[in-house]
Amino acid sequence: MKEAMPVLTAGAGLHETLALLTSQLRPDANHKEDMVFLKDVFSERSLGYLMKIHEKLRQYERQSPTPVLHSASSLAEDVAEELQSGPMSSEEKELLHLLTSPHLKAVLSVHDTVAQKNFDPVLPPLPDDFEDELEEESVKIVRLVKNKEPLGATIRRDEATGAVIVARIMRGGAADRSGLVHVGDELREVNGVSVIHKRPDEISQLLSQSQGSITLKIIPAIKEEDRLKESKVYMRALFDYIPLEDKATPCQEAGLPFKRGDILQVVSQDDSTWWQAKRVGDSNLRAGLIPSKQFQERRLAYRMKMGTLPNPKSPKKPVYDQGCDKEDCDCEGYFNGQYIAGLRRSFRLSRKDRQGSSGECSDPGASEFLTYEEVTRYQQRPSERPRLVVLIGSLGARINELKQRVIAENPHCYAVAVPHTTRPKKPHEKDGVEYHFVTKQQFDADILNNKFIEHGEYKENQYGTSIEAIRSIQAKNKMCIVDVQPEALKRLRTAEFKPYVIFVKPRVPESRRRRSAGTSPGGGEHGRITDEDLQEMRQSALQIDQQYGHLVDRVLIKEDSASACAELQGILESLEQESFWVPVSWVRT
Repeated sequence: MKEAMPVLTAGAGLHETLALLTSQLRPDANHKEDMVFLKDVFSERSLGYLMKIHEKLRQYERQSPTPVLHSASSLAEDVAEELQSGPMSSEEKELLHLLTSPHLKAVLSVHDTVAQKNFDPVLPPLPDDFEDELEEESVKIVRLVKNKEPLGATIRRDEATGAVIVARIMRGGAADRSGLVHVGDELREVNGVSVIHKRPDEISQLLSQSQGSITLKIIPAIKEEDRLKESKVYMRALFDYIPLEDKATPCQEAGLPFKRGDILQVVSQDDSTWWQAKRVGDSNLRAGLIPSKQFQERRLAYRMKMGTLPNPKSPKKPVYDQGCDKEDCDCEGYFNGQYIAGLRRSFRLSRKDRQGSSGECSDPGASEFLTYEEVTRYQQRPSERPRLVVLIGSLGARINELKQRVIAENPHCYAVAVPHTTRPKKPHEKDGVEYHFVTKQQFDADILNNKFIEHGEYKENQYGTSIEAIRSIQAKNKMCIVDVQPEALKRLRTAEFKPYVIFVKPRVPESRRRRSAGTSPGGGEHGRITDEDLQEMRQSALQIDQQYGHLVDRVLIKEDSASACAELQGILESLEQESFWVPVSWVRT
């Protein structure tokens, strides 16, 4: 005889349903583990308690509860005062202890706050001509709640009709979160005040001054735009932007300030002039306005035409880090007794002889104005060749020494590209080890074929670093480290190399009197340095930052050789373990 199935009554609660379901679970040979798991979950006492609490709250909700009194805190204080006025029994002492405990006082305070509030929406009275108005056009009454945040919407005056129109909705703002206000809606009233004859700035002030609840009378747009999904377009800012200094912005309070190098998530490009964006890592969920790439380029072109912006194609050439302290040096590539190929930088010319050095390769497809660069997250996979590490340095940075130390400590992980030269080979040298020794004709042909990332002449001999030399190091699964003049960055910024650019600059004191005599910034000994030398170092770093800072991934301030070497080592290790923002073109196939 089969066991009768229990039947639930109409008034059975969730916890009773759960108990019945648990009792009906039977072991099954095929699903034994699943059955045991479900029975353990359903039998959990905390789950049963939650079900009972849920039922009680639902029953309480159906009763439409109203507070018995609005001042429970003051009543509790009166009772406590009465208890303390005379001798107390143990029960009275316990009651006094409860009434004066911080937790109960906080609960009563919250109770009074809630009890004294009216949570039902209070709409303004309907106008006398409301019925006639409804016959002509559909009116929508919208009530929003905002704190001290902006409403998150901008308005404009329609030139043809004079109507006040919602121009844009800022993603993440109060208006956007409500889902009740859309671009194109006509605004008629704010908190019962007509805005038909008000100026846009007066309306904006009225909206910004409204705190808590704000009631809007709106004529919905004939065709409401579909709410767009938030885009996943990320841009690296290549310039600083301060909305309060931008007279062109439609709403300075809605602008998003950012600095060069910030990563921006562009959530809307509906407006070809003003994009909506958020800063990656910013806790503020509301998007802000930023100038679009096209608009920023147009006004920079106009400023250059009017002479208020220098031509970016003809900047003052900065002074770079020297390869060696001695201007007539043709030193060997030895460090701490260990030979490291390619460490000679004889073609890195001295300050007074830099005219002949080259390596700049302009990108005809790139814009001459710095606005935004679309980027994406990238992490090197084990199967990929290591990223190229590029060091650039301002005057006094001594990046060649820094590179030598890192490679000498990790020769199996890092290496430099073996340079080419037309200098005659010395007896102890081997082709392809110290240098690639070539004829002047071959070197000139390689220049014409654009094979060098940079090259120069020193003591009537030519020197250069080739692209193939870099590829040769990467083919050995070693991270290639090159130090180049910044002009060469344009040639190296390709999907093949995915370069990580580190700008090394010494920490320069304000004057030589504030530092030990004879000690140079960045470590080492240069002899006595004058204030003019320090000023030249500062100017070198400033010029490089202005012209090439947008291509830099990391700035390394060199206090001394040991700490700078440790910091560089940490950066190199992170390149293999962490993800970084890179141009989208580097990872798209």
